[in-house]
Amino acid sequence: MSIALSTDLYELTMIAGYYTAGLDGPATFELYVRELPPNRALLVAAGLEQALEYLEQLRFTAEDIAHLRELPGLRGVPRAFFDDYLPRFRFTGDVWAVAEGVPVFPPAPLLRVTAPLPEAQLIETALLAIVGFQTSVASRAARIVEAAAGRRVVEFGSRRAHGIEAAVLAARAAFIAGCESTSNVEAGRRFAFPVSGTMAHAWVTAFPTEEAAFRQYADVFRERTVILLDTYDTLAAARAVAASGLVAAAVRLDSGDLVALSRDVRAILDAGGLRATKIFVSGDLDERRIEAIVQAGAPVDGFGVGAALSTVTDAPSLGAVYKLVEIERAGRAVPVAKSSPGKETHPGRKQVWRIFDGPTAVEDVIELEDAPAPPALAGVPPVALLARVMHAGHREQSPVPVSQIQARHLAEIVRLPREVRRLTDAARYPVRIGIAQARAIEELR
Repeated sequence: MSIALSTDLYELTMIAGYYTAGLDGPATFELYVRELPPNRALLVAAGLEQALEYLEQLRFTAEDIAHLRELPGLRGVPRAFFDDYLPRFRFTGDVWAVAEGVPVFPPAPLLRVTAPLPEAQLIETALLAIVGFQTSVASRAARIVEAAAGRRVVEFGSRRAHGIEAAVLAARAAFIAGCESTSNVEAGRRFAFPVSGTMAHAWVTAFPTEEAAFRQYADVFRERTVILLDTYDTLAAARAVAASGLVAAAVRLDSGDLVALSRDVRAILDAGGLRATKIFVSGDLDERRIEAIVQAGAPVDGFGVGAALSTVTDAPSLGAVYKLVEIERAGRAVPVAKSSPGKETHPGRKQVWRIFDGPTAVEDVIELEDAPAPPALAGVPPVALLARVMHAGHREQSPVPVSQIQARHLAEIVRLPREVRRLTDAARYPVRIGIAQARAIEELR
């Protein structure tokens, strides 16, 4: 698949138009989310690594260019655009971004691009797809991990994802936000984090008896055995395990009243001397069901979560946007904005400052990049969230292991007020416009 053609046609018609008009000076675009989706109090930045990979690899092949020549939408474009410009096209700009794993709040930018106008324009579709999708998954995963209250969460969503590549990237985003592992083997290989798996009901029904199925599985996987109990009768299966002499690392419940069944299964396993065997539950789980299981005091040690993560079932479209905020005219950087009702933008290159009261984040300030930082609060200087990650088309540093990104996330999210992290009736985290930004908005009006 061509990454250069993995874009909307209007990106290509615009860069052809810019080329024809001679508009190739620097321009700055910012990627952000206008407002939080329902049931969200925060977002978790994710997808930057794949965005930078895309920018580094962006090229038009001979096959790409041949295809574009034949598109009706590009008829009338000068031949030099195809012959000279596209073969030499590379991304040569700068990128500033919020580090992956850091909680963010609309409408603060997650990413800022400064590059020649056609380069900055072409990448819009891909950046929105890459960053928007993983940020959406990571934001849901953060809620699910919060609901689990320290119990392990495994990402199980590959078979519900919208394609196999989406499954891999959803697993990555979920791991960033605190999931312990994934069922997706390719995600584990590509990003070097743990994979987990049990058995399916097909395994049990393939054998003449449940006990035969359990024994055969345990003979192969020994101390890593996880037994699925609910193919026929959950409690009868639990009694069979307890009486069989098998030692399983865990049992899995995938249907029924998970609170009541987990209590009964725990009692059966304990009576059979299997106190060390964990209980793992799955089956259309989300943060609400997990929170209810935890609050009921059910003896559940871990959760497998599928579609709620890989398809973000409660808010499948994040609504990220990518807008022009500054352009060079007559050798001078000019802030620009649009005033469309409900879709207004703010002019100028921006920085986002996080204000702390001791260890706790209390406010974000969106300010012009070249304006002074907001004053320190209680002696703690504000922290700039946007850092340069790419200069002149080259990365500023090597890729960060996903385990380190997860550690960053877990350290940063606990710095938010507890009431902001609540699943229900969460407090609104304050985000305000800085003094210089407010002045620029008024002057442009």
